[in-house]
Amino acid sequence: MVLEMLNPMHYNITSLVPETMPVATVPILILMCFLLLIWNHEETSSIPGPGYCMGIGPLISHGRFLWMGVGNACNYYNKTYGEFVRVWISGEETFIISK
Repeated sequence: MVLEMLNPMHYNITSLVPETMPVATVPILILMCFLLLIWNHEETSSIPGPGYCMGIGPLISHGRFLWMGVGNACNYYNKTYGEFVRVWISGEETFIISK
C-alpha cells in the first residue's frame, strides 16, 4: 500500500493542472519576451568598446582588468578598438584614452 502511494504513475498529472493553464501562459510568455526586449535595448554609443549585452559586457570587461592587470588590459582594448575606448570597471563606465 505504501509503495502504491509512492508510485508516480499512480497520479494523473493532467488532473492536477487546471485547464486554463496553457491559456494563461501565453500572455505571460509574451510579456516576459517584451520586458526582455526592453531591458536589452540600449542607446547605441558612438564610442567604440565592448557591448553591454544584458550586463555580460561589463562583467567580462571588469574580469579582464582583474585578470590581466590595468596595463595589459588597456593595451588589449586599445589594439582591439582604437585609441579611445569605453569599458566598465566595477560597474562604472570608464574611458581609456591613449596614443
